[in-house]
Amino acid sequence: MDSQPPLLSIGDIEHAVAGSIVYPPGGRLGPRIQQDIQLVMLYTGRMDVSIDGRWLNVSPGHVVMLKPGREETFAFSKTEQTWHRWIAVHLREMDAAARLALDELPECLPLSEEMNRLLDLMLNVQRFSSFEDPVVACLGLAALHLYPTESRTALLQREKHPAVYEVLTRIRERYMEDLSLSDLAAVAGLSSEHLVRLFRQHEQTTPIAYLWRYRIDRAVELLISTGLNVTEIAQRCGFKTSHHFARMVKQETGRTASDIRRLSWSGMRKS
Repeated sequence: MDSQPPLLSIGDIEHAVAGSIVYPPGGRLGPRIQQDIQLVMLYTGRMDVSIDGRWLNVSPGHVVMLKPGREETFAFSKTEQTWHRWIAVHLREMDAAARLALDELPECLPLSEEMNRLLDLMLNVQRFSSFEDPVVACLGLAALHLYPTESRTALLQREKHPAVYEVLTRIRERYMEDLSLSDLAAVAGLSSEHLVRLFRQHEQTTPIAYLWRYRIDRAVELLISTGLNVTEIAQRCGFKTSHHFARMVKQETGRTASDIRRLSWSGMRKS
């Protein structure tokens, strides 16, 4: 798939914004008319999106591209909280060629660490900047350019062994659950030893180390963007106890959970 928005440039963007929200069980949103190009990343729960009357079912660990002018209604999990983050890019206008290029892209893709890191950066910059900061707009444009690149990767899967993709998808969908190395190896249909070798080759880490790093990243985002207490975050992100969560966050980030939350809220008050 060669179509991608180099058809879009920074001059086409009026503004961009990133956000994070947790919906309670049974939550709904809409109907609404989408005004932006929006990338919605789902981490926990479930999200069913009606787009012009056609339902799209989204599971955790995936990103959805929503396009301007469509009528949307969102229905979230009835049994658990649903956490998602998003990047919305508002264009001054979009010509027919750009619209066609967007329409040729898949609506839903596996969520990559590259997209997660870009969203993390956008949220961090946004806390210290104005609504129309060009840096935020540039990051929003970067996300729109990353999406078609990930579309080709998802289709061709040239870069990694297919078993690694299967395990990465399972981690992103089920990281809040109790996953062992043998569980992940069973998903891939490999021995634990073979899976570890493949992960070292393609990810420069082990499956379990990747799982814990992913849990920590998601937990830190919840610390920054929600008022959930440490115990709730620990449970939601797959940590054994709140003490275990606090220890691993300090070990990986060099800061305590309370430091991370205090600094993030301090930044928001100054912005």
